[in-house]
Amino acid sequence: MFGVTILGNNSALPAYDRHPTCQVVTLNGEVFMLDCGEGTQMQLAKYKIRRSRINHVFISHLHGDHYFGLPGLITSLGLLGREASLHVYAPTPLEALIRPMLNVANAWLPYDLLFHPLTEEGVILEEDNFLVECFKTIHRIECWGFLIREKKKPRKINKDTITHYSIPANFYDRLKEGEDYITPAGTVIENSLVTLAATPGKSYAYCADTLFHEEMAAKVHGVNMLYHETTYLKDLAEKARERFHSTSTEAGKMAVLACAGRLLIGHFSSKYEILDDFLTEAQAVFPNTQLALEGVTYLV
Repeated sequence: MFGVTILGNNSALPAYDRHPTCQVVTLNGEVFMLDCGEGTQMQLAKYKIRRSRINHVFISHLHGDHYFGLPGLITSLGLLGREASLHVYAPTPLEALIRPMLNVANAWLPYDLLFHPLTEEGVILEEDNFLVECFKTIHRIECWGFLIREKKKPRKINKDTITHYSIPANFYDRLKEGEDYITPAGTVIENSLVTLAATPGKSYAYCADTLFHEEMAAKVHGVNMLYHETTYLKDLAEKARERFHSTSTEAGKMAVLACAGRLLIGHFSSKYEILDDFLTEAQAVFPNTQLALEGVTYLV
């Protein structure tokens, strides 16, 4: 499964039972956390997400609504006896903020807490089944977006044709990787005759806080699902620019420019109690838009 669960969809001030930013991404058994706003631990418990499964935390920037929940999560994991390493990918100053807090509290962690500073765009994590890239957004301070890609799966054996060729079973794994088979007599059996193309890997882009800028579309082009902030409705476009945020219509424009398959919008200002207008305005530009609602898991 490749899914995104929303734990927090509000901006800086918690309001109307909406919480600061946090998302959990599940991909083939791996669990990633994107930002960790205040109240994240309560949301994890509420929606029955096991903290122990989270091995990688990605922090977009150092405004409090995106990381104030992290110190509590780190210490709670220690109290629960976690042993697996926890990897945190974040702007460089975060480690200098977290380490003194742990030292002052004389906190002992039974696991390794590993910080990976974000310094340049590109791949920051890669495993057999996925990779994670970071890219810069435009905000009042250093801010990063994250792109999670499911790696392309190997080809599948075509059961309808494979029986017509005398290919040993121990060669099947090489067929799945795209290799042709050469018989002992020197005959080449082309891979396409005995395999089928697998489903392409899917992708999810998290744009974090950002001023709308067309250049970012190239960084997230073609993603299956795009998350883009929409702090304000379109009538407050000037306010959005002043505060380096985006509007509902601008989020829709980004999805169009990026040729995204689907758009999720969030990071709503506490100025708004009802969110219906955000959806209406974004869908007017990009119809396949959904509100990022807390507690809901969106399949990529």
